Amino acid sequence: MALVVHKYGGSSLANANSILNVARRIADISRLGNKIVAVVSAMGSSTDNLINLAYEVSTNPDPREMDVLLSTGELVSCTLLAMALRSLGEDAVSLSGSQAGIKTNKQYGKAMISSIEPKRIVAELEQNRIVIIAGYQGITENMDVTTLGRGASDLTAVAIAARIGSSRCEIYSDVDGIFTADPNLVPNAQIIDEIGFEEMLEMASYGAKMNPRSIELAMAYNMPILVASSFSQSKGTIIHQGDSMNNNVGELRNRVRGIATDNNVAKITISGVVDRPGIAAELFEPLADAGISVDIIVQNAGIHGTTDFTFTVESTDLTRAEQITKELSSRIVGSGVVSSPGLAKVSIVGTGMQDTPGYAAMMFRTLADHKINIDTISTSEIRITCIINSSHLEDAARSLHKAFELDDSEIK
Repeated sequence: MALVVHKYGGSSLANANSILNVARRIADISRLGNKIVAVVSAMGSSTDNLINLAYEVSTNPDPREMDVLLSTGELVSCTLLAMALRSLGEDAVSLSGSQAGIKTNKQYGKAMISSIEPKRIVAELEQNRIVIIAGYQGITENMDVTTLGRGASDLTAVAIAARIGSSRCEIYSDVDGIFTADPNLVPNAQIIDEIGFEEMLEMASYGAKMNPRSIELAMAYNMPILVASSFSQSKGTIIHQGDSMNNNVGELRNRVRGIATDNNVAKITISGVVDRPGIAAELFEPLADAGISVDIIVQNAGIHGTTDFTFTVESTDLTRAEQITKELSSRIVGSGVVSSPGLAKVSIVGTGMQDTPGYAAMMFRTLADHKINIDTISTSEIRITCIINSSHLEDAARSLHKAFELDDSEIK
């Protein structure tokens, strides 16, 4: 008998028939003698619908009230799934994030899990019930409901799996696994059978369909993740510690594992900033306080006592980030703020690229041959990222996928 944690995305729960299909899937696994905890997202596009509804009644919805509102989407899913399981003769119970013992800080909209007290989960499992938990949400010490950020039901599932001692966390959605590139952009992208935490974290952070925070947590607690489809019997992708992906041990291998893409990118440049100690902290602390994540940061070498800062944010954060930066510009004696929406990131990801010459050159040459201009370049030990115009993203992804021979190779 195994303790199994599943997570089902909104596309898997889009309507009554989909919910019944998921219920049958869970029931089949339960009847094999397994104890099951299932974490669920909101149905289909219900979260977007709730956001739109909030802005119809208020131009500036209160963050606390928004979290209470948005948490209801997952409550609908988990209660309906529990009902569907009971209709199949299975004993099931639905739990909100707070009932499941998920405690968070009070950063509304992007709360972070501080602890999980799983007494209720364990007690229900001991009664041989299937436990259905609303993902994406928790509760503060003051009993206020919080949400963890878009796509954070993955995070809920990984956190619970680690806390209750499951052997792995299984995440089901409408995709067959992790691909070498976004199949919507690159039709001949291949499924990756296995991938290490570090590479997956880079791919998730730069556009792959996984919540980066869930990968970080899984890596911290060495919790393997299976990513698979709830609509097929595909083997999916295992994300885990180490690299057992290739049985042919050797250094002469293609280091690129995948092409990550993200078209939700905007850039802000603040020029003429006085070049002195502490200036970077003065600029980026207010952005952090506002809950705005900054990705790529470039500071030019100081000339005549001034310097320029360029950084990227999500397009959805551009308006707030630009407002904060303009307010700061006058205080830190910046000469101007320029924003650039409509950008995208394309990255090649793979362990070992840093120690092997030629990968950056091939990436830049491939983009140049397709007349794609590079705005900004960022690198890590296992990633090279180029900021480009979003209109060129599909061409960039396809050309790089082909250049690094990911089209026809057997991905292991």
